[in-house]
Amino acid sequence: MKRLVPFVIDAVLVIVFCLIGRRSHHEAVFPGLLSTLWPFGTGLLLGWAVALWRAADGEFTSALRHFDGRGLWPTGVVVWLCTLVAGMLLRVVSGQGTALSFIGVAATVLALFLLGWRAAWRALR
Repeated sequence: MKRLVPFVIDAVLVIVFCLIGRRSHHEAVFPGLLSTLWPFGTGLLLGWAVALWRAADGEFTSALRHFDGRGLWPTGVVVWLCTLVAGMLLRVVSGQGTALSFIGVAATVLALFLLGWRAAWRALR
């Protein structure tokens, strides 16, 4: 259960990112949330899968037991980059907007959220 907490934190923060984005564009927050969330949620899942795969190094069962999702490097960076890149690519494929300014804002906010809590965790340890 304790190993799921970092994933839950990431998931909640990606949801908050999407809620803030919808609200800042004066869009209906909850009715359209899923259409905004699914590309980044999928990217988040991919990021976690890649982070676990990197940690496994051929021993997936061992990696599941010893994997720590709170790590800033490489886990946090992998999760952040996958969430951002896959989220943007999926938005393009689904016909949603990906203006350059949005990519910059998304990169910054997702970094603040997904790397920020890990940095704070590390600083407080």
